[in-house]
Amino acid sequence: MRSALITGGSGFFGGILKRSLLERGWKVVNLDLVNDEDRHENLLSIQGDIRDRKLLDDIFSKNWSDRVGLAGPARGGLHRGKGWSVEGKPLGCPFTHIFHCAAILAHAAKDKNFLWTSNVDGTRNVAEAAKAHGVKHLVFTSSNCLWGENFHRPVREDDEPKPVEIYGKSKWEGEKILKEYERDMNIVILRCPTIVDAGRLGLLSILFEFIDEGRKVWVVGGGKNVYQFIAAPDLVDACIKAADFNASATFNIGSDNVKSFREVYESVIRKAGAKAQVANLPRSLAIPAMKIAYALGLSPLGPYQYKMIAEDFVFDTSRIKEKLGWRPTITNEDMLWRAYEYYRKHRAEIESRIDASAHRSSAKMGVIRILKWLS
Repeated sequence: MRSALITGGSGFFGGILKRSLLERGWKVVNLDLVNDEDRHENLLSIQGDIRDRKLLDDIFSKNWSDRVGLAGPARGGLHRGKGWSVEGKPLGCPFTHIFHCAAILAHAAKDKNFLWTSNVDGTRNVAEAAKAHGVKHLVFTSSNCLWGENFHRPVREDDEPKPVEIYGKSKWEGEKILKEYERDMNIVILRCPTIVDAGRLGLLSILFEFIDEGRKVWVVGGGKNVYQFIAAPDLVDACIKAADFNASATFNIGSDNVKSFREVYESVIRKAGAKAQVANLPRSLAIPAMKIAYALGLSPLGPYQYKMIAEDFVFDTSRIKEKLGWRPTITNEDMLWRAYEYYRKHRAEIESRIDASAHRSSAKMGVIRILKWLS
C-alpha cells in the first residue's frame, strides 16, 4: 500500500488531492497549519508548521501499518481515523511519496516574512527531511506567478522565471531549493496556473459576488485576453502520474482551448441566468488605479494581478503530455461554472467561515467594494 505525506492537505487543492488519494487506497498523513475537517480510517491529520524541523523529524521517524498509526506530537491538534493508534518507537520512514502543496498566498498574509519563511524555509525543511529519511518521490505544486509578463506565445519550461511579487519569488526560490535534492530523490515540479473547481474561492469570490448580485462584471481592456486555468481533478491526475515518474522533471500544466476572459465570464453568467453583464474598464485608468490602491494597502490585487489582468498567459503543456501521457479534460468556462455554482449554493456558510485556508474563504474586497457599489 502506498503512503503519502501531503503538506497543505487542509487547503483547497491539498484537500482535493488528499481525498482522491484516500479513495484510491493510499494512506495519507496531512500536515497543515489549518485544522483538517476530513476524517478517514487511512488519514492522520496533524496541525503544525513545516518550518518546525523537530516536528517534521518526529513525523518522518515514526511508522505505521494496518494496525499501527503514525502520530506526531499534539501541537495544535491531531486527528486520526478509525483503527489508528500511536506508536512512539522509530521504525523507519512511513512515506513512499510526498506531495508538497503547502503555501502562504500574498493576499492572505500581512506578514511577508511569514510568507517567505513558510514557502522557502518550509520547502527546504520538507526536502531535507525527505532526504534524511530516504523518501524517493516528491511532487511540488509551483505556480505561473513565476512570471508577470505577456510572452505573446505559450510559455515553455525553459523560459527564465522573472517573478514580480513575493509569492512568485518564493515559489521560484522553492524550485531552486528542490533542484539541489534531485540526486537524492525524484522531484517533479508542476507549474500550475490558477487552480479552479467547486469550492475554490479566494480572489474568485469577488467575481462570484458580483455575478450573484447581478452587478457589472468588469474586465480591463475589453476582456479579449486569454488566461489559462487548471481544473483541480486534472491537476490531481497529473500529481498521481508524476508520483510514478522515475526521474526529476519540471512540467507546465493547464487547460486546453483557452477562451477570452469576456467569453468565459459571459458563459458563467448565461448558465447562472444572472442579470450581471460584462463591462469594460479602460486600461489606461484601471492599471494605475490598481497600483495606487495596492500601494496604499486598500486592495487585495497585487503586482501580479495588475500586471496580468489585461494580458495573455498560457503555458505550453506539450512536455507533460508527451512524458506523462497527461491530458486536461475540463475547460476554463466549465471549471469556473463549477466554482460559481458552489459559491451560489453555499454563500451563507462561506461568509461565516473563520478557520479556513485562503482559497477556501472569501478574499477581502478592500477598495473594490466601491466599484461594486457603482455597479
